[in-house]
Amino acid sequence: MARSFIISLAVMATVGCAGTPASDKAKSEEEVAVKPDEAAKPDPTLTAFFKVLPADMATEDRPVTPERVALGRALYHEKRLSKNHDISCNSCHQLDNFGVDNEPTSPGHKGQRGGRNSPTTYNAGIHLAQFWDGRAADVEAQAVGPITNPIEMAMPDEATVVRTLKSIPGYQPMFAAAFPGEEDPMTYANIGMAIGAFERTLVTPGKWDAYLAGDGNALTAEEIEGAKHFVATGCTTCHMGPAVGGTMYQKLGLAHPYETKDEGRKEVTGNEADLHMFKVPSLRNIAKTGPYFHDGSVATLDEAIKLMGHHQLGKDLTDDDVAKISTFLNALTAEPAAELVAVPELPESGPDTPKADPS
Repeated sequence: MARSFIISLAVMATVGCAGTPASDKAKSEEEVAVKPDEAAKPDPTLTAFFKVLPADMATEDRPVTPERVALGRALYHEKRLSKNHDISCNSCHQLDNFGVDNEPTSPGHKGQRGGRNSPTTYNAGIHLAQFWDGRAADVEAQAVGPITNPIEMAMPDEATVVRTLKSIPGYQPMFAAAFPGEEDPMTYANIGMAIGAFERTLVTPGKWDAYLAGDGNALTAEEIEGAKHFVATGCTTCHMGPAVGGTMYQKLGLAHPYETKDEGRKEVTGNEADLHMFKVPSLRNIAKTGPYFHDGSVATLDEAIKLMGHHQLGKDLTDDDVAKISTFLNALTAEPAAELVAVPELPESGPDTPKADPS
């Protein structure tokens, strides 16, 4: 009796398998295959050093409102903020090119060039300060600096900038909406506040953020290995947090001297201790934002990795070391959202709007 029962069960099992449609069987096998991957979690040795990017970079005293963002987007692309009406913020910080122009130093008024590379504006709002030497406290202060710089946009003074914008009728209601309740909202400070509000929306989350948020499958095995090698090598001494950098100043040539005439932050503070100190750059989208270093003198990412290993960490990295770190850094690339890249329609000039001045 027991033997017959066992045989019957075996027959039933055989019939059941034979009667299972091939598609259902394949589906079942596929589900079994992916379950371990679905349970994959980020490596805690990585998440300890980094954070997911915020949705925007607003603060309590630097709010992001639709009206300010709309005005700031227009001003970011506004070439009439330059003396010859040929340069805007977007000229050097191109939003369709990861926020840079890929030149060692950027051309300004009459083709003049400064001594430092133009860093990306994407994700810059969460840095501890702006410019390589940190002379601007935030993106609002940074935004107005180039406008009156004689090498960059070359407007003669703040009053001329405000007068130019007031002569363009379409800007008047935009400023009023962005700064309600102000008797005269068209001020130089508000130009910076508006551009800064827009720049605080320039966030580029990508698969690295998905990984940090809990999706262990967001990165390839090679990218995860590269991230671990980045940490193990000591790169997180400076490059950490949501921007993978931008949170501190560091001496260029910490382990081995780096030859440069640029005094860095010392030019701002006057302190000898700040000689050759520069703001640590963010590594977000770093594979797309070369050339590298404060003067744009390093052409390739691999060369930059090797030089950083030597001068900052005192390590002579092998080609394999560089390849692993580069694989991780490439995983930090994230295409900007279309609405951030889009060029707005700008207000038309009025009869009293000053003409371009190439002098």
